[in-house]
Amino acid sequence: MANDLHIGDVASRTGRSVHTIRWYEAQGLMPGVTRDGAKRRVYTERHIGWLDLMERLRCTGMSIAQMRAYTELVKQGSAALDQRRELLRRHRTRVQETIARWHDALALIEAKIEFYDEWVASGERPAISPHRRMRKRRACP
Repeated sequence: MANDLHIGDVASRTGRSVHTIRWYEAQGLMPGVTRDGAKRRVYTERHIGWLDLMERLRCTGMSIAQMRAYTELVKQGSAALDQRRELLRRHRTRVQETIARWHDALALIEAKIEFYDEWVASGERPAISPHRRMRKRRACP
């Protein structure tokens, strides 16, 4: 068919390696991949978007087991919409919590850099520690 894609097409369109695409398929994370008469994998446009979702879930800390569970729910079709939505809501909460922790960590790193900048510029250790600088910033509106 005109909309059929082979693995090299998917790799070039997504920027992912053939190895990575095959890994997702081997993990059971690429549903609906068929084979043509020459036994080559056949993908569609939906696989392009699906692969992007899987990589985003993975890079945001979703376990492979959770990704498999989500994939299985998707295979069940509309009967599993509520479960899919709930799984993604729980993951979103975990991602938001991680972002908040990273934001706090970044603030401390920035305060530490500012502390060192002042130390280097003045030649003397600043009186206000990075942790105290952060508390001071939070107290300000």
